[in-house]
Amino acid sequence: MSGRPEDSQLAQVLAELGIAVAPDALELAFVHRSYAYENGGIDTNERLEFLGDAVLGVVMTEYLYLAHPDLSEGHLARLRAAVVNSRALASVARGLGLGQLVKLGKGEESTGGRDKNSILADTTEAVIGAIHLGAGRDAAAQFIHHLFDPVADHAATLGAGLDWKTSLQEQASLAGLPVPHYSVSSDGPDHAKMFEASVQIGDQTFGPGRGTNKKQAEQAAAKLAFASVKRVADAITDARGENGHGAAAAASAESVG
Repeated sequence: MSGRPEDSQLAQVLAELGIAVAPDALELAFVHRSYAYENGGIDTNERLEFLGDAVLGVVMTEYLYLAHPDLSEGHLARLRAAVVNSRALASVARGLGLGQLVKLGKGEESTGGRDKNSILADTTEAVIGAIHLGAGRDAAAQFIHHLFDPVADHAATLGAGLDWKTSLQEQASLAGLPVPHYSVSSDGPDHAKMFEASVQIGDQTFGPGRGTNKKQAEQAAAKLAFASVKRVADAITDARGENGHGAAAAASAESVG
């Protein structure tokens, strides 16, 4: 059973921020398509999700652009991806208790839909869309900044950990090594599937990395490989600085293990 938006943690946050949104304006944000299908094809939250996704993207892009004037376009894009993704959105949703407000069909209810990252992330975006329509652009931006600026600020401190796959590929290139190649397998029922990934770089294999989806598993495998590959890349950089390209070529021939 779902709760009522006006009795939720979401309502408390909105009140603290001084954002007034009529309860019925928020109601649609919690209507999942599975519930709509079982109740005669009523409206779903998908259009609000579409709107909220765009609003969130613009607000956070502007925030990152202004907060980090020294970063390249590529680094800003990786920062934004670390903030505007299903895992981060689902985490925000859990903090607001949105899972208890979603109206789900019986199938989604029985398979733990209230704690699925995809459903929670979509609901967060739908809520943002509803606030944008019900209270205005500035109110939606205020809500987003309150919840997502700390996520963005933390992401900015992660360095290579912001995106292990990209960081690993950059280090492999610096080391003169082949492009990393990932192998992924999965196990378990559809509603609780687990993934394992290994990454091969030349004749070395690292892993397995594990996660609840393919991307998480690949990121975990890349993290396991990163330190070894970086050692080779650093050795090549040092050799170039001290002894020229011949020593660098010798360093690149060393094992990454």
